[in-house]
Amino acid sequence: MLDHLIRRATVVDGTGGPAYVADVGIRDGRIALIDRGTGGVKAGGRVGHRARTEENATGLVLAPGFVDPHTHYDAQLFWDPYAAPSLSHGVTTVVGGNCGFSLAPLHPGRPADADYTRRMMSRVEGMSLTALEQGAPWDWSSFGDYLDALDGRIAVNAGFMVGHCALRRYAMGPSAIGGTPGAEELRRMTALLHEAMDAGAWGLSTTRSNTHSDGDGRPVASRHARRDELLALARAVGEHEGTQLEAIVTGCLDHFSADESALLVELTAAAGRPLNWNVLTVESTVPGRVPHQLATSERARAAGGRIVALTMPILTPMNMSLGTFCALHLLPGWGEILGLPLPERIDRLGDPAVRGQLLRGAASPEAGAFRRLTDFGRYVIGDTFAPENDGLTGRVVEDIAAERGTDPFATLVAICAADDLRTVLWPMPTDNDPASWELRRLAWDHEDVLLGGSDAGAHLDRMCGAPYPTRFLGDCLRGRKLVPLERAVRMLTDEPARLFGLRERGRIAEGWCADLVLFDPERVDAGPATLVRDLPGDGARLDSRAVGVVSVRVNGVETVRHDVVTGTVPGRVLRSGRDTETVATGPGTGKF
Repeated sequence: MLDHLIRRATVVDGTGGPAYVADVGIRDGRIALIDRGTGGVKAGGRVGHRARTEENATGLVLAPGFVDPHTHYDAQLFWDPYAAPSLSHGVTTVVGGNCGFSLAPLHPGRPADADYTRRMMSRVEGMSLTALEQGAPWDWSSFGDYLDALDGRIAVNAGFMVGHCALRRYAMGPSAIGGTPGAEELRRMTALLHEAMDAGAWGLSTTRSNTHSDGDGRPVASRHARRDELLALARAVGEHEGTQLEAIVTGCLDHFSADESALLVELTAAAGRPLNWNVLTVESTVPGRVPHQLATSERARAAGGRIVALTMPILTPMNMSLGTFCALHLLPGWGEILGLPLPERIDRLGDPAVRGQLLRGAASPEAGAFRRLTDFGRYVIGDTFAPENDGLTGRVVEDIAAERGTDPFATLVAICAADDLRTVLWPMPTDNDPASWELRRLAWDHEDVLLGGSDAGAHLDRMCGAPYPTRFLGDCLRGRKLVPLERAVRMLTDEPARLFGLRERGRIAEGWCADLVLFDPERVDAGPATLVRDLPGDGARLDSRAVGVVSVRVNGVETVRHDVVTGTVPGRVLRSGRDTETVATGPGTGKF
């Protein structure tokens, strides 16, 4: 007997092939049968099997569960096993431990390391420190202990990279910041990485980005690593089945330097494993960026490696504030001003000379991709707090500036100053033009470009990238229609699954794992981002409700029905080797 039968669904199976109508049966967490009917019957299968439960899916699309290749759910899964809001949007597998940051290993003899890690994650990934302190047990030491703590209590499937920063901190202690490991420390670091991968870690993630600082404002540990250390760790990754590399360098957002490009190629070639990086930004005002960034992938293939760029298929809602840490701090010269105590910060921002200095930094080449955030006249005012700002919520800054006879940036600063810099600001994207979307469509066809980069689980009150699968599908079906449905589903399912070597996931096929999402093609979409306060300690995060998603199943068990979680936790911690296989690199390897 089947556990569940989905009748007359329009199956988009993840391979990119044409959709077809069929009955799909589930048993013991796997797809037990797919019946398209006899004689090419188009109305669906004629399954005679009995099932404990069944549903009529006429007019609905059944697709494999979506795979999000870049998240930071490492901590959130302890207090939220449903990985909200990703699961509601059809994401059934998430990859964590990215950007060089993981919560394990932790040195058992140094309890202060856990506090350091929490403060670092709060600063660098925008997580609520209170939620980190109250929401996770922090009772693990080894990476295997961490994985075991999650196993059996999550509703999504999750795989995790080992963060280079955690390895350095364990092996070197506080000298991980600024120090160079001795021979014994490097051996310990490498041994820790081997132990983690033996326990199921997917590989190594590292960062050299100058935007990544710890809770004390210092460059995070991996930024101090030399080439020999990085290559030793990469070679260790290559000794384990089904592993990967993930790396972030300063040039990821805009333009790789020659040294950065060479380093990424050396790492993937040394490991003989794919390396992915985040995130490829595409905009018509910088048409040369994509070919420049992807030239590194061509060099990697020639050297025996493989480098894959992650890119988002939507424009992710992101808010800003002059009062708390956000992307504006990363503009040249801005961090020094926005990091001042509040009264002094307000005073300095009120100085026209300081504002001029900030605007010059914002327009400089060093601002890179962050220049997209600097058209301050096109910002929309969000929440306000002072009486003098009543009625401004939802209005565009340039319109307010025209009424007041002041320049847009001075107007924005004046509004924020009246609110003691608590004003919520929404920048309007400058890369929403038809030419930018056409460049994105072309980039998606490249053999070394993969959809992803949501950062789900991080920057919780600033951005909401988690709903990208449903928003992308809605755009493909009823919006720009840049790619057909079958291609869009493959980009969200099979392609990331193949990059990570996931065994029997990413497609609807008999015998494969029943990670499934059932949605209404006439409605599928993501709602607007709204601020909710449901984190431990009453912390805030941006949420977006799923639209048109009827059901989400993980390993055959329904986890979401009409955007409401069912309370089941059938997800698995996916471990390298057992749940992943090694992915080929070098010349001749195709697109996933």
